Amino acid sequence: MISFGPVPSRRLGMSLGINNIGSPKTCSYGCIYCQVGKTMKRTIVRTTFFEPEIIYRNVSLHLRKIKPGNYPDYLTFVSNGEPTLDINLGKSIMQLKKLGLPVAVITNGSLLTNNSVCDDLALADWVSVKIDAGNESIWRDINHPFNALDSNKITERIKLFKAEFGGKLCTESMIVKGINDYDENFMVLARMIREINHWKSYLAVPIRPPSCENVLPPEPESLNRAWQIFNERNINVEFLTGFEGTDTGNTGNIYEDILNITAVHPLREEALLDLLRKDKAGYEVVESLLKQNLIRVAYYNGNKFFLGNVRMII
Repeated sequence: MISFGPVPSRRLGMSLGINNIGSPKTCSYGCIYCQVGKTMKRTIVRTTFFEPEIIYRNVSLHLRKIKPGNYPDYLTFVSNGEPTLDINLGKSIMQLKKLGLPVAVITNGSLLTNNSVCDDLALADWVSVKIDAGNESIWRDINHPFNALDSNKITERIKLFKAEFGGKLCTESMIVKGINDYDENFMVLARMIREINHWKSYLAVPIRPPSCENVLPPEPESLNRAWQIFNERNINVEFLTGFEGTDTGNTGNIYEDILNITAVHPLREEALLDLLRKDKAGYEVVESLLKQNLIRVAYYNGNKFFLGNVRMII
C-alpha cells in the first residue's frame, strides 16, 4: 500500500499519493485534526521504512495500471505520518524523477532543523509546510508535537530553507474552531508567513473525520477575517475549504484502490461510489471490506466517509 490514487488535490490537480511511512502511523506531531488518525509512534528520529527501489517499482507499476484520462500531475509524498522521517526520502525523490513527473512533499516542517531533511526536500519540485499557530501554546494545543521540538526554531529553519529552495514552497494553516480561529493568531501567523517569502499560503479547515472528537471547522466570519488579514499583508492566499470532487483515479482493481486510498485518505461516499462505477464493481465490494473490518464508516459535518480501519480515535 505504498502508492494510491490518483486522487483530486485542491492544490496539485491529480495527485498520485505515496505513503512512504507505512503502518503504524509514525509522526513528529499528533495533530488534533489529522485525517490519518492518532499518532501511534511520536518521534523525530529518521529511519528506514521502505527501500527507495521498492517505492520506485511500486509507483512505476501503479502508473502503468492507471486508466486513460487519470494520469497524475504530481507524485506526492503524503504519508501515514511525517514523510521526512524516512531517512531515504531524498533517494526516493531522485529515483521517482526518472518517471518524468514533478514530485511534491507535504510535510509538517518540524524536521527542517535537521540538515539532511533540508537536503532531501530541496530535491522536490513542490513542498508544503504546516504553520497552524502563532505562538507556542496554540502550537502545542493543536499539533501535539514531540516534546523536544521548538516552534521558533522550526519557523527560522523554514525561512532558511526557502532562501535556498529552487522549487515552489507553500504554507498550509489548518483553522480549527475555538483553537486558533481568532484575529490575534491570524495576525501573528500572517507576519510569520510573510517573512518566509513563500509562493502561496493555503488556509484550510477540517473537511474529513479528524483524529480527535469535537474538532470543527471555524465560522465563516472567522475565515473571512483570516483572509482579510492575510490579504492586507500582500500574502498570496487561497482557501482549502471545499470538497475536492469525485474524480479519483482507478487501476481496475477495486479492492486495492479502496484499501490503498483509505489507508491515508478518507473517501467520501460520493467518491467511493464513483470509484465503484469506474471499476465496474458493485456495492458488495464495500460490504465485504466492512464485514472484514478492513474499512469502517465515519460521519463528519453531515457527510459519510470510508476510512482504513488502522485508525484510532483519541
